[in-house]
Amino acid sequence: MLIGFVVLYLVLSIGIGLYAATKVHNASDYITAGRSLPMIVVVAMVFATWFGAETVLGIPATFLDENLGGTISDPFGASLALILFGLFFARPLYRMKLLTLGDFFRRRYNRPVEIVISSAIALSYLGWVSAQVVALGLVFNVLSDGIITQVQGIYIGAAVVLLYTLFGGMWSVALTTLVQMTVIIIGLLWIAKLVSDMPEVNGVAPVIEHAAAAGKFEFWPPMEWAALVTFIAGFLTLGLGSIPQQDVFQRANASKNERIAVWGTLIGGSLYFVFAAVPIYLTYAATLVDPAMTTALLADDAQRVLPTFVKTHLPLYAQIIFYGALLSVIMSTASGTLLAPSVTISENIIKEFMPHHRMSQKKLLWITRSVVVVFTVLVVFYSLWSLQSETSIHQMVENAYKVTLACAFVPLVTGLYWRRANNLGAGLSIVLGLAAWIAMEFISPEAALPPQFAGLIASAMGMVAGSLTTRR
Repeated sequence: MLIGFVVLYLVLSIGIGLYAATKVHNASDYITAGRSLPMIVVVAMVFATWFGAETVLGIPATFLDENLGGTISDPFGASLALILFGLFFARPLYRMKLLTLGDFFRRRYNRPVEIVISSAIALSYLGWVSAQVVALGLVFNVLSDGIITQVQGIYIGAAVVLLYTLFGGMWSVALTTLVQMTVIIIGLLWIAKLVSDMPEVNGVAPVIEHAAAAGKFEFWPPMEWAALVTFIAGFLTLGLGSIPQQDVFQRANASKNERIAVWGTLIGGSLYFVFAAVPIYLTYAATLVDPAMTTALLADDAQRVLPTFVKTHLPLYAQIIFYGALLSVIMSTASGTLLAPSVTISENIIKEFMPHHRMSQKKLLWITRSVVVVFTVLVVFYSLWSLQSETSIHQMVENAYKVTLACAFVPLVTGLYWRRANNLGAGLSIVLGLAAWIAMEFISPEAALPPQFAGLIASAMGMVAGSLTTRR
């Protein structure tokens, strides 16, 4: 019965996505939903896109394995990115009436800068989308009691997300996300209430007190140079590296007006930070209810603690609610993050190598949909490799933003707020940032100064040197 309800929910999501396809008449509809979305939809998209597999499975697993300080990158860094984008980037970018974030780099600098940064942005999504697909595989594996392997679950999950994203584009993301956010919030809060009523838990306070006594709320690192730099770098990798991203821009850009673009991002980011505490609470409560089970799973895969706990200790109706919410969480993130790189590749890379007078809106729409399919295939391959290399979902998301931090953040900020920034500065910023990051990854990946942070510093130096040595 549980699997039947899950299948029904998947069919419903596909149906909503196919209905959304009726609203797509050209590439602009597919990419920006006609820049017509109201506040509630924008808030839902920002929240549900970021509230993904890493939030429900990855962050709580890191909290159990380490402590609160281990989650500095997400949700702390991720929430910072959304709030900073709403405060300093949403308004000026919305006014430019761009189709993609890559268009900004072409308009502000030149086409080579646009192509290189757009390629980096698209590449960064490989890890993020794959994290969602791996999580879908894990969910199907737990749901079926092992009848569906995680690899088979990856294939099924990727196919479902592809199907409803392919035809509806941003309209599909908007409509399905509104439904999914409702399921996420109501579902997880209801599950939290059920768990709190268990005699082993007996409310929220005992869970917090137990976690505090176990040292799980330790946040700040030791007052040593290496530990401090690593802590700050983890915070800024997502906090700054996820700002120059198509998915964040796309949600603000699809807003009906400038005010919604700003406040929708701010509210969505704040809601994400607050609600990220719920899966952490549920997962830690599982350690009080069934210590033997959680100890065994922690030794194998901490990401399985919460879904296994729900499957074995909660009634059927609660399992249906939880897995519906969990699938909503993952699919909402997967669809948005699958669309973003595909749009960037088609609009800012492929389109630049084709004669512009032959590129109609209809042809651009066809190319974008084709790229969605190809990128999904790449995601499946990367997901299988990550599964084999035992990379955690949280690590996959953290790694996704290193490339954009090293080469895209500085050109975006200076392009908006420094009039002296020019093509030479942007070029040097990209080259030095990427060179420093890649070199450090090979030479000393565990150095006190993390490779992506070295890339950020080199990127800033390149922008300043190139812009100040050239006449405006």
